[in-house]
Amino acid sequence: MTTVLIVDDQPMQRFGFRMLLESQDDMKVVGEAGNGSEAVRMTAELHPDVALMDIRMPGLDGIEATRRIVAAGDRTRVLILTTFDLDEYAYAGLRAGASGFLIKDALPEELLSGIRAVATGDAVVAPSLTRRLLDAYADRLPAHSGDDTAPHRDPRLASLTDREREILTVIGQGWTNAEIAGRLHLAESTVKTHVGRILAKTGARDRVQAVILAYDTKLVRPE
Repeated sequence: MTTVLIVDDQPMQRFGFRMLLESQDDMKVVGEAGNGSEAVRMTAELHPDVALMDIRMPGLDGIEATRRIVAAGDRTRVLILTTFDLDEYAYAGLRAGASGFLIKDALPEELLSGIRAVATGDAVVAPSLTRRLLDAYADRLPAHSGDDTAPHRDPRLASLTDREREILTVIGQGWTNAEIAGRLHLAESTVKTHVGRILAKTGARDRVQAVILAYDTKLVRPE
């Protein structure tokens, strides 16, 4: 059973989400929050598997709420909901530690599959869409001391093998596991193992955060 906290300042929006989620045998809505402060408090109390997080809310917005939930080290994963697929707030939400984002007008089955994916530790954002989002907001990436900063000097990459660094690079370029397996002549199960080790070694929560790491460390440069 996947437990979900619905966070949205619109009561009718919350009602719609609740009706959809409670129609599923494998999902349970454990609470509703109307703003970011309530979301942070209720996450600490209820420990839901997934927080379905709106961005624009009065008071504490969804981005800061996401940042606080992630910083608290709770097992809850955050799925950002945004109005536009290249909304700058969605990018900020990913950088705050969200496990992905969906568009508010997504089909019901897309929302349900997204929640299930996040609950199991997968990223919801398709690699190609992640790449497009990051390219569009590359100017928001942290500044480094000079454009020629060597990626291998970043301490987050220090423990990666050459193969793992290669795979992290192509993850940042938007390759799926199947594409990595085919192009690097590896079994897909081997790729999954490498991805798991990359996440563990770098402290990235999921694939979305691994893509951001690849940009942060300049393994990948915006086109």
